[in-house]
Amino acid sequence: MFPLPCRAVTEFPHTCIGCSLRFWTGPLPISPAHALPAKRRGKVTPKERRDVTCRGAADAGSTAAFTAGLRTASLRGKLRPSPAPASPRQPQAPVAAAGAVPGRRCSAQRAASSSSGRRAPAPPSPFPPLPPSAPGWARPRQPGCGVLPCRAPCAMDWQVLTRELSLYLENQVRVGFFGSGVGLSLVLGFGVAYACYYLNSIAKKPQLVASNDRFCRFLEEYCPVVTETYYPTIWCWEGRVQTLLRPFITSRPQVQYRNELIKTADGGQISLDWFDNNDSSYYPDANTRPTVLLLPGLTGTSKESYILHMIHQSETLGYRCVVFNNRGIAGEELLTPRTYCAANTEDLETVIHHVHSLHPSAPFMAAGVSMGGMLLLNYLGKTGRDTPLMAAAIFSAGWNVFESIESLEKPLNWLLFNYYLTTCLQSSISRHRQILEKLFDMDLVMKARTIREFDKQFTSVMFGYRSIDDYYEDASPCRKLKSVGIPVLCLNSVDDVFSPGHAIPVETAKQNANVALVLTSCGGHIGFLEGIWPRKCTYMDRVFKQFVQAVFEHGNKIFSI
Repeated sequence: MFPLPCRAVTEFPHTCIGCSLRFWTGPLPISPAHALPAKRRGKVTPKERRDVTCRGAADAGSTAAFTAGLRTASLRGKLRPSPAPASPRQPQAPVAAAGAVPGRRCSAQRAASSSSGRRAPAPPSPFPPLPPSAPGWARPRQPGCGVLPCRAPCAMDWQVLTRELSLYLENQVRVGFFGSGVGLSLVLGFGVAYACYYLNSIAKKPQLVASNDRFCRFLEEYCPVVTETYYPTIWCWEGRVQTLLRPFITSRPQVQYRNELIKTADGGQISLDWFDNNDSSYYPDANTRPTVLLLPGLTGTSKESYILHMIHQSETLGYRCVVFNNRGIAGEELLTPRTYCAANTEDLETVIHHVHSLHPSAPFMAAGVSMGGMLLLNYLGKTGRDTPLMAAAIFSAGWNVFESIESLEKPLNWLLFNYYLTTCLQSSISRHRQILEKLFDMDLVMKARTIREFDKQFTSVMFGYRSIDDYYEDASPCRKLKSVGIPVLCLNSVDDVFSPGHAIPVETAKQNANVALVLTSCGGHIGFLEGIWPRKCTYMDRVFKQFVQAVFEHGNKIFSI
């Protein structure tokens, strides 16, 4: 913005536009080379006419003066110098300025032919007169001058004017926005408002749902993270964002596996990746070293970042881990035309009994993630107390498959997750096309664009279900939760698009003393990012570490539940 109206323009409204501009931007250098030579007076080029034109004032008090000056300076593209003063001895009529348009009179001629013959006095100025020594002082209009009243018509270098105006405006913006504190105030105000919203609506304590007071007290004492406020990453707390960013943000600890292939009753094979942790200082005896069985998600393997983090947490505690890879997705060949699903627990039963038989004296528990958690819950609901597992931890399980599929088929969720997972499923079976095409129309399976279409054409047919609805009903863990017979801790986020909050069986969990639900307001699906840069540890990792340690070291306090 410009300062107050130009004093010279207000007091002397007919001064040269270039001279008046000094009152707006300060003294500007005017090259004398731009003064019009005598032989060219009255013949002004367009460039010289532009040189004497300046920007109008934003203030209403000087707008009229600038407009009048611009109109006068551009009248028919000609500049008129001030005429020579009349001789005092012999009065003469006012002479038109050089270059005047024939048939028109200058202002002095019009004043001379008026009824009074004298010029009307100018209205008094509201400002005191400026001294001639003041910067930017302009001489008042002389009687009898031409259209352009300044005695010496001048023009300004347009490049110099542009540069000076640019520097002036940049300085004004810099001082006005930052120097005055306006920008800082806006930033601080927005930051305070966002911080208040984050602390009031985003960062909350998780909801702990458990019907057994003894189990609750056990968790509060030995797994206090379930009662602490969960602070999601402040710049990516939304569920979809956490789900998408977790694989790229979190680190991937280096883990050396020992692979083992075990045979199944139907002639197939299962790949197990062992982390023996032989360097454990807490449990140097391998026979009594606690063992954790890990079950990855739908298309996950032992290389998933969340599995690697769980193994890293177990390593610090001195435990041994073994990862159960579903058939055909860890690089091994399919020996039979059968893969896996969330409802069939035969392979999981085989793995659990195999691991327990190798280390019968070692404490043994399991942890499942996403579909691995669904499979583990279905197994526990089927076996009840008849299992070698001491306890189990479930993360981001889909409780009701119907609700999960419906949520994933919404347009945005289909674009972000459903289509990608479908292509991953197709890729996992395309390697085994030769053995699978004996029983399935693989061309039709590869045309599926949703998980529902894939399950309808492939999964439900493979495991003998009459319809896709029968398979989804059998795969939903919420129907078997009442039959779980060992302590189970389940972590879910209510903004998980894979397991919507309204589908979490809160009331059913309250009817089983062995089940405890931990529900966070944010976290997404296997996200649970926290901290400014959540690379090394997530909230899910901390829950896993504390609960596993509590079971192995203080499990006798909950075994009698």
